[in-house]
Amino acid sequence: MNFIIKHEIKGRLRIHIRQNKMTCREADILQYYLSSQKEIVSVKVYEKTQDAAICYVGKRKELLKVLMQFQWEEAKRQVPESFLQNSGRELNSQYWEKLVGKIVLHVGNKLIVPFPVKAGIAYIKAVKYIWYGLKTLFRGKIEVPVLDGVAIGVSLLRGDINTAGSVMFLLGIGEVLEEWTHKKSVGDLARSMSLNIEKVWLVRDDQEVLVAASGIQTGDSVLVHMGNMIPFDGKVIGGDAMVNQASLTGESVPVHKTVDGYVYAGTVLEEGELTIQVMETGGSSKFEKIVTMIEESEKLKSSVEGRASHLADKLVPYTLAGSGLAYLFTRNVTKALSVLMVDFSCALKLAMPIAVLSAIREASLYQVTVKGGKYLEAMAEADTIVFDKTGTLTKAQPAVVDVISFNGEEPDELLRIAACLEEHFPHSMAKAVVDAAKEKNLAHEEKHSRVEYLVAHGISTKIEDKKAVIGSYHFVFEDEKCVLPPGTEEKFHAVPSEYSCLYLAIENVLAAVICIEDPLREEAAAVVNSLKKAGMKKVVMMTGDSERTAHSIAKKVGVDEYYSEVLPADKAEFIEKEKSKGRKVVMIGDGINDSPALSAADVGIAISDGAEIAREIADVTIGADNLYEIVTLKAISNGLMKRIHKNYRVIVGFNTGLILLGVGGLIQPAASALLHNTSTLMISLKSMQNLLD
Repeated sequence: MNFIIKHEIKGRLRIHIRQNKMTCREADILQYYLSSQKEIVSVKVYEKTQDAAICYVGKRKELLKVLMQFQWEEAKRQVPESFLQNSGRELNSQYWEKLVGKIVLHVGNKLIVPFPVKAGIAYIKAVKYIWYGLKTLFRGKIEVPVLDGVAIGVSLLRGDINTAGSVMFLLGIGEVLEEWTHKKSVGDLARSMSLNIEKVWLVRDDQEVLVAASGIQTGDSVLVHMGNMIPFDGKVIGGDAMVNQASLTGESVPVHKTVDGYVYAGTVLEEGELTIQVMETGGSSKFEKIVTMIEESEKLKSSVEGRASHLADKLVPYTLAGSGLAYLFTRNVTKALSVLMVDFSCALKLAMPIAVLSAIREASLYQVTVKGGKYLEAMAEADTIVFDKTGTLTKAQPAVVDVISFNGEEPDELLRIAACLEEHFPHSMAKAVVDAAKEKNLAHEEKHSRVEYLVAHGISTKIEDKKAVIGSYHFVFEDEKCVLPPGTEEKFHAVPSEYSCLYLAIENVLAAVICIEDPLREEAAAVVNSLKKAGMKKVVMMTGDSERTAHSIAKKVGVDEYYSEVLPADKAEFIEKEKSKGRKVVMIGDGINDSPALSAADVGIAISDGAEIAREIADVTIGADNLYEIVTLKAISNGLMKRIHKNYRVIVGFNTGLILLGVGGLIQPAASALLHNTSTLMISLKSMQNLLD
């Protein structure tokens, strides 16, 4: 790549790519390529100026080597087509050009175009607004389009072309800004909800083989286990399951799927398991389906937005009546028109949705995905927050520290068996077992029959015709009635108490205890304290772990209450009880067992690298790196509510002042229209600014 360095400080470089023109597609290719380099921390590519701002670590010469080795054709082959199709860069470019074009045309129209031509253009443009107003009246409603149509129509009848033109220009700018912000926010949200599946279980010769999702072809058979996202559109050729299709259809109840049924990429398998024959491997269709779903869904509407929209429409008849009264008492068309030119509804309908969608966009900058405005509102009102422990308050990467054999077999062999069972299921404890086996290069070929997973309990299967179970103490010893080998009681009670444990039993006899260290996140205590300062009155921890482990973690974190050895139903029941007391409850979790509670809460927050079903059911998803994102979400939510209430006060106060000035004859209709529409635009632009800057 041919480039020059425009600016440089330690750890940051701004380069200019020397070529005739950079397309949006080329900018996306460069963005993807640079982002994937280990030396580069962050990168932003600007296609219009053909610049790239790069933050990096390590040696400068290594970065320059990467940049000089870049080849467009080679890089293009590495970029997923779905990334290029759904990046959103072209959308931003189109709307920016549309906005600039409208401003240039309006200024040129005022300065250059002769008055007769200007008047003709105004009359032609006015047809759209007057027609919208008439259509609204024909439906028996008096809403914002009626007000716009009357204001523009009366201005034209009076020959006030400048006022009519200014009103239409500002309305047009508002439409572009609203549409741009809405589409960008929907696109950002859809991209975050799109598929991100790297590995799938390919069924080949009656064996399950873990392979890269990118290598799957149409016609291949793929096995999907409970709790996982279905990676491809396909026909069911085996199994029986309940599938959550809410992300595509909005259905709240899981749908039963069996042989000859059809399943869709991005839906989640809640119960059972399915073998599907892949019919479609493209990812872009999933993105398009999500975009359609979001645009049609009421999830994007908060109650504040709904009230603003409803109030806006209710105020229109009063504005029209006020204009009529102004004429009745003053017999002055100019004063009546001054009232008509000013209304509260335009600003209310424009500024409120833009504020909410901008807040959703801002949250995404901090790796927080919010599925709708009403969840930001609920987060601002929340006073109770419930944390799952494992993978949430504790680090998302627990590690196996010891495997204690109870049946005489080598610990590595027992770890191999455990990994063979656990690799099928998405949970941080299971991942720890699988990772430990990988580190020791323990190949764990499939040698068990069909696996059965019991939520929040464990796994049951058969290995060489012997029943094998792995899971919690409650599952292994109380539900499955497993026993200790004779003479191992003292050894069992000597297992270190500071670790979380998985118990592996074969033929109902304990074979091994796998000790897992699940260290507390460094920021956990500070996050809990920050949430209390931000308005959370009650912080609760719930876990399936033992009382001993739960007490230790709760004391370190500083929660108000904690509950140990709880089942998924217990978490959901606790949340329902809190809600019945009038509390607004937030639930944070990462596993399949957290799903009922996430669904029950006013705001369900899932950790991004947790189970797919948790992310699907949750209303908000946060990155796995830092719990401070929850504090950030709370701050954005609180800031949004403050902004919305401030907008209400400003809109009502400013427009009331304009009406009084107009009726008093202190300002002309053209000035009223200009000030009203300018204030609406300024409030909307202000609503687009980041809340945390």
